[in-house]
Amino acid sequence: MSYDTKRAAQRAVVARVLEGEGHASPAERRAAFNKAGLAEPLRSLIEKIALHPSRVTDEDIATVLASGLSEDEVFEMVICAAVGQATRQYETALAVLGAATGDAHAP
Repeated sequence: MSYDTKRAAQRAVVARVLEGEGHASPAERRAAFNKAGLAEPLRSLIEKIALHPSRVTDEDIATVLASGLSEDEVFEMVICAAVGQATRQYETALAVLGAATGDAHAP
């Protein structure tokens, strides 16, 4: 699989997660993806998903559900946070590889 094909697939996943049909609005999903502009308790959950996913507890999820979000909305926000963090790591890795190798494909 070529670099361009892999990059196109990654961008398609991000577009689907952020702009596809869902229960949370595209703006809410983008906020979770970017870890920005979120109110508590969702902000804490999204931060934990992105930076310390192994520390997420049932209580974290229950707290967000108790704030009024549906299970579907919470699920979508969690996916957006995970894909957002993975994307940031992917972009950073490409930049480092590009700098190390002189690869013009680096962002």
